[in-house]
Amino acid sequence: MRARHGLLAAFAGVLLVSAITWQVCSRDLARIGQRLRDGSEVVSTRHGRIEFAQWGSGPAVLVVHGAGGGYDQGHLLATLFGASGYRWISVSRFGYLRSDLPADASTVAQAEAFADLLDALGIDRVGILAMSGGVPPSLQFALAYPDRTAALVLLSSAPFTPMTAREQALPIPPWVYQALFRSDVVFWGIVKLAPARLDPFFDIDPQARARLSDDDLAFVTGLIDGFLPVTLRTRGLANEGAAIDPGTAYDLAAIQAPTLVVHARDDGINPVAIGGYLAKGIAGSDFVEEPDGGHLLLGHIPEIRARVAAFLHRHLPTPD
Repeated sequence: MRARHGLLAAFAGVLLVSAITWQVCSRDLARIGQRLRDGSEVVSTRHGRIEFAQWGSGPAVLVVHGAGGGYDQGHLLATLFGASGYRWISVSRFGYLRSDLPADASTVAQAEAFADLLDALGIDRVGILAMSGGVPPSLQFALAYPDRTAALVLLSSAPFTPMTAREQALPIPPWVYQALFRSDVVFWGIVKLAPARLDPFFDIDPQARARLSDDDLAFVTGLIDGFLPVTLRTRGLANEGAAIDPGTAYDLAAIQAPTLVVHARDDGINPVAIGGYLAKGIAGSDFVEEPDGGHLLLGHIPEIRARVAAFLHRHLPTPD
């Protein structure tokens, strides 16, 4: 009898803890969702709705986020790698947050949606800061709108045609990524209780975790926290393969915009050969090959920020 009462008490305790956890999680996710909605705007384009945020003043720079992101990840990228004196426009790519996922969700269509967004904002010419999965549609924009592209900054570039998914060396099997992104509650629990467990997903090794600088920690924490709610990003994640659609061409030799390519030699998600391929294909581009830092370029953020600032000021000068 005593054992039965003990089991009932334990079961009741588990139910109570689960109920409290669910309540806290639901409130936190609702707060995050409201913050995301309050921090962005939506415009209509030929490919559906596109979400964006903008801040600052000066020459315009479009920020194009990587896989799993949204305009909020773009804001983080601009904060860490960008420069002052610019009007920053951070876009949510197709399928991310409040941006639609149209029937034609190719990188060419994404570039067209970027152009429509800029038209709606009355912006003729932009610089572009893109990371990882944001690089392929940025290349398409530079190809389709050479007169509107002032400069390209390409960080940790993802593969694109003629490359294939085999060019990537994902540290975790794709099915694990997909499973993790099916539940806001599961991802929320990991973020709150054991965020370091997510390090392999972001190419952060234990040695790098042990020596994170303030900039590194801001990037890692902001990136991981910024994946919530994951269910508002799954459609976009599923569309990342559009970059390696064999029906889409990337004529790098035709890109006229000044280009800065940055890649780490030990990038465990997008191998450095992709950065080298870009730098070789785009005439006159600058290639910065960091000796380490992984996909997130950890340990090199201040120097990269300085390079980006100098590059942008050279090709997209701010008013005195």
